[in-house]
Amino acid sequence: MTYDDNRTAPGRLSVAVLGAGLIGIDLMTKVLRSDRLDLGLVAGRDEATSGLRQAAQLGVPVATGGIGSIVAAERPFDVVFDATSASAHAEHVARLAPLGTMLIDLTPSKQGRMIFPTVNRADIATHRDLSMVSCGGQAAVPILRAITQVHRIDYIEVVTTAATLSIGHGTRMNLDEYVETTQDAVRTFTGVSDVKAILNISPARPPATFRVAMSLLGEDLTTESLRSVVAGAAAEVRSFARGFEVKACSADDGKGFVAVEVTSSGDRIPRYAGNLDIINSAALLVAESYAADRLSTAGVVNS
Repeated sequence: MTYDDNRTAPGRLSVAVLGAGLIGIDLMTKVLRSDRLDLGLVAGRDEATSGLRQAAQLGVPVATGGIGSIVAAERPFDVVFDATSASAHAEHVARLAPLGTMLIDLTPSKQGRMIFPTVNRADIATHRDLSMVSCGGQAAVPILRAITQVHRIDYIEVVTTAATLSIGHGTRMNLDEYVETTQDAVRTFTGVSDVKAILNISPARPPATFRVAMSLLGEDLTTESLRSVVAGAAAEVRSFARGFEVKACSADDGKGFVAVEVTSSGDRIPRYAGNLDIINSAALLVAESYAADRLSTAGVVNS
């Protein structure tokens, strides 16, 4: 796969990726495959970063000035993916706001409008700072939202397990924010106030496949009722994250348990790194949905 500069091609929006770590480089690969988005820049901080080297080898323009490189571009980008750190996101929002750029946040900054493509896709059109929450949130919230639509749930616990090799420096710097943001998202989209989120970083060899286990306490929970709603929600997530699979779904005496695993289909990250795949796949769908809406409004039709 190589880069082809078609930023001005009809039916496409221009895109920049801010951050050249594990998330940023998988995003780059996904954007390069898109028929609605054109990748114009990958911006990092260190020219020796492996991600910037990979981007440059594909012919993608790279820069080492971070957000400054994006703001200084000859033309504003339509969409910027923020794959840096939660602490830096507020600055990125402030600097890009005057340009009218859609900023899709892959950090757990708790700032923008939380988006889950199968739950509240309509919100994409009315906000310019969109939060993808966390990988655990993207895997859990669609399932938990579906369950709480048909059952009274009093307590939710979400335990996320990811291989240490799939956790980059930025995520390790944001572990507290990750947990808090995931909890907030579950509360917001389920209406359940008693929520606990836990993140396990596994050093196991071979590396553990990304897994999210959800334990629930509620009323009238049965295995049959859980399986029905979980299967429907999982199928919707699988429409954009093909490696999403329900591994367990059961209930007994007011206690429910659902576990999902996600494997990656990306060619620049290993299969066990489903944490990167699900949040990036969701972010890509958000950007493509925004592109479809914006280009449709402008009267542009993709061939």
